[in-house]
Amino acid sequence: MVSRSYANFLDLSSWDLLGFPQTPRTLPRVMTVPGIISDINGDVDDLTSEGTSSSGGSRERKIIVANMLPLQSKRDTETGKWCFNWDEDSLQLQLKDGFASDTEFLYVGSLNVDIEPNEQEEVSQKLLEDFNCVATFLSQELQKMFYSGFCKHQLWPLFHYMLPLFPDHGDRFDRRLWQAYVSANKIYSDRVMEVINPEDDYVWIQDYHLMVLPTFLRKRFNRIKLGFFLHSPFPSSEIYRTLPVRDEILRGLLNCDLIGFHTFDYARHFLSCCSRMLGLDYESKRGHIGLDYFGRTVFIKILPVGVHMGRLEFVLNLESTAAKTKEIQERFKGKKLVLGIDDMDIFKGISLKLIAMEHLFETYWHLRGKVVLVQIVNPARSSGKDVEEAKKETYATAKRINERYGTSDYKPIVLIDRLVPRYEKTAYYAAADCCLVNAVRDGMNLVPYKYIVCRQGTRNNKVLDESSPRTSTLVVSEFIGCSPSLSGAIRVNPWDVDAVAEAVNSALKMGENEKQLRHEKHYHYISTHDVGYWAKSFMQDLERACRDHYSKRCWGIGFGLGFRVLSLSPSFRKLSVEHIVPVYRKTKRRAIFLDYDGTLVPESSLIQDPSDEVLSVLKALCEDPRNTVFIVSGRGKESLSNWLSPCENLGIAAEHGYFIRWNSKKEWETCYSSSDTEWKTMVEPVMRSYMEATDGTSIEFKESALVWHHQDADPDFGSCQAKELLDHLESVLANEPVVVKRGQHIVEVKPQGVSKGLAAEKVIRGMVERGEPPEMVMCIGDDRSDEDMFESILNTVTNPELLVQPEVFACTVGRKPSKAKYFLDDEADVLKLLKGLGDSSSNLKTTSHTQVAFESIV
Repeated sequence: MVSRSYANFLDLSSWDLLGFPQTPRTLPRVMTVPGIISDINGDVDDLTSEGTSSSGGSRERKIIVANMLPLQSKRDTETGKWCFNWDEDSLQLQLKDGFASDTEFLYVGSLNVDIEPNEQEEVSQKLLEDFNCVATFLSQELQKMFYSGFCKHQLWPLFHYMLPLFPDHGDRFDRRLWQAYVSANKIYSDRVMEVINPEDDYVWIQDYHLMVLPTFLRKRFNRIKLGFFLHSPFPSSEIYRTLPVRDEILRGLLNCDLIGFHTFDYARHFLSCCSRMLGLDYESKRGHIGLDYFGRTVFIKILPVGVHMGRLEFVLNLESTAAKTKEIQERFKGKKLVLGIDDMDIFKGISLKLIAMEHLFETYWHLRGKVVLVQIVNPARSSGKDVEEAKKETYATAKRINERYGTSDYKPIVLIDRLVPRYEKTAYYAAADCCLVNAVRDGMNLVPYKYIVCRQGTRNNKVLDESSPRTSTLVVSEFIGCSPSLSGAIRVNPWDVDAVAEAVNSALKMGENEKQLRHEKHYHYISTHDVGYWAKSFMQDLERACRDHYSKRCWGIGFGLGFRVLSLSPSFRKLSVEHIVPVYRKTKRRAIFLDYDGTLVPESSLIQDPSDEVLSVLKALCEDPRNTVFIVSGRGKESLSNWLSPCENLGIAAEHGYFIRWNSKKEWETCYSSSDTEWKTMVEPVMRSYMEATDGTSIEFKESALVWHHQDADPDFGSCQAKELLDHLESVLANEPVVVKRGQHIVEVKPQGVSKGLAAEKVIRGMVERGEPPEMVMCIGDDRSDEDMFESILNTVTNPELLVQPEVFACTVGRKPSKAKYFLDDEADVLKLLKGLGDSSSNLKTTSHTQVAFESIV
């Protein structure tokens, strides 16, 4: 199903669409250039990306945009005024540790409380002055539809592999909730635009709540320095493609310069979605994964977030933590303490964890009375039927286990379902013998990291015995983001409760030396890859990704949420009829080279022969004696000669120049020996085996080449097989006079020295040998093979044999990176240009005839 698009970008994002009141402009207009005040309330379309600049002495800032500001809010009961203080546990605040102390941070996000409209201006000023925070105020209705609706009931389940197959199994897609999501993102973008200095500031967006925000910002500032980090999983393409607005979200993320993921699996799924749904390929560039997106390279960062060591160690050193730890140790003296800390969420696997403990007591009866699972249940971050059912099942399972295996003074399962203070959680971390994280799907989950740090302790804390070696044991689900980085943990499939029970038993009976070695390995990694390291590494990559922003020209293209920026060389421009005709008219000898597929006829067209209009235009050009016109194509000579037979003076270079014919009256020429085709007998069986193994592939037999096509195969499998086939053929044909090339959905084997570039060189050389060197050369093509022709022509025309250097117009079809200096948008643009040249030839011919007639009369 094709995703629904919107005709007007700003109409979609207008909160008036849903009847939401517009957020008042609480911040004053911002001075972005000394002496210039930008009116943010003005029409953004009247402003170019270069409209805001900075002075040479301005200092770059880091603008962190997240759903919530890193603040705690409460109203003073005596004065009635709002009071704010930093939330020390907020990731946005903790990431400052990765930068110099004088680095300026600006935070954009919402507050966790509702502020009345008449108080918003005062609160905004206070937050900006005291905390460098810019608040986004969403109405209660918009906040509910945006966060509780689209984020938590549609994106969150989908990203955790839950599809709404039935009405009571998740919420079906609701377009009003999507419109609310876009509206909220637009409000966030407005707030960023009020304070940003786009030439100096770096914008870092956090998490799935704001995935279309990059599109709004890129539309306003084409060269904005923009990063995004996804803290949740990114699902496989088979799951993600069910989302009706899949393309809009993908294009939103691709409007960033750098996109971060916790694991390679998440990044791989994102790249697969870009390949399957948008047709984009990626490659590794000096160790960095990059996607080419309309001339911009969008880089992919893979690095899991870390914990804030200082914050954890601070809490460890508290007297209350030490006292609570001793209390816990005394309470569970003589027993092995297994700890679980999870949100009340269907994806955290709490019920599966309890069932695994039940199997532990069934299977390893000697552990009854000696092992206790303390399960701390954090408050749910969302509400709904699924959360209530998960909570009900958790309590029922814990009750059943305690009734079956418990006694009057022993409970194997201890559920703590309340808001637990940080010092108490830290105490449980420090006292636990084993930490069990059993989530069925989780973006990262920092519980294992916190457990390791707390088991290590600090030099000043009174929690752990200084003389005893530090040990810890971890049992973690293989479906959580931190699992790959914890190589010393026992990894489990949470759905296999017997395997989880066995893993817990193995962890509890593990020897002290092994536990110590595993702990030391984990602690070294966690302490060196903390939240500061993560933030610094991401920002360094973002700075590198933005280095070339001002070395290219930018155009904004596309409507609605399909907006993107085309970034190309400064010398790259559109070839217009008005620009080329004056040169065309004044030159007496011209060489014109035209590709066929994708240039004269659409690449995907089922009708492969040229239209009457194409033939008419070609005939007009060929009838001008000043023109030498060639079709240079990869197609076979029989097809081309049949299709183009009405154009008698048209030259054809078939099969990438293997065969050349100057006009219909001439014979086909080739510089290559047709007898040396033994290599074909080696290539065909190899290609055929890959064709039989890869559904949707085919082999094209040419006189000069064999081509394996995979455009109709599965994108991932076809690409993988093409790479394997390329390697296979290169090894088989190592000593043969042929080349193996991979192109757009093809692998081709052809004789050495066969290319469109060499064909064009031969034609120009022939013109020179006849004493008719070209004064103008025009070349138009659309694919990779035409790039060889562009390069070859640019080199050939500088040859000393050409006494006069001709005017060269190398032109690619489509706005994309190319060796050509000009572009045309599509096949229709090509025909329009050629028709303009043909009309010019006709006019010149008429003028010449008129002049001859006049002279004969005189």
